[in-house]
Amino acid sequence: MTNSHQPIVLLLADDDADDRQLAREALAENHVINELHEVADGEELMDYLFHRGEYADLRTSPRPGLILLDLSMPKKDGREALAEIKADPQLRQIPVIVMTTSSAEEDICRSYDLGASSYVTKPVSFTRLVEVMRAIERYWFEIVELPS
Repeated sequence: MTNSHQPIVLLLADDDADDRQLAREALAENHVINELHEVADGEELMDYLFHRGEYADLRTSPRPGLILLDLSMPKKDGREALAEIKADPQLRQIPVIVMTTSSAEEDICRSYDLGASSYVTKPVSFTRLVEVMRAIERYWFEIVELPS
């Protein structure tokens, strides 16, 4: 188990460059010291997790302790990636927070059915995003124990 105060690697999977930038800024606003890595679609996410191609080097693509996952991405959407992650014995322990624009009950239920740890609707304002990131950081990085 990791020490709850030890920084863990955070992996953000979102195809929207502006959303990734806002997430980086919200984390910085909260003084989150965790290492952040980013991918832009579901295929890149799986390449990162399986250390394929440009993500082969573990020093530059370390195993994440937490994944923030958008559902609507090209090539392989978040639902497909989530199903693949949770079906793999080496990856299924990584908590996945679905963070997406959809608040549809069908997406929420399906995400939990596929093994999501949490489901968060992306906030519209930056102030609210900072609050959400603060809550995620506090809960996942300070309170719970995550596997190493």
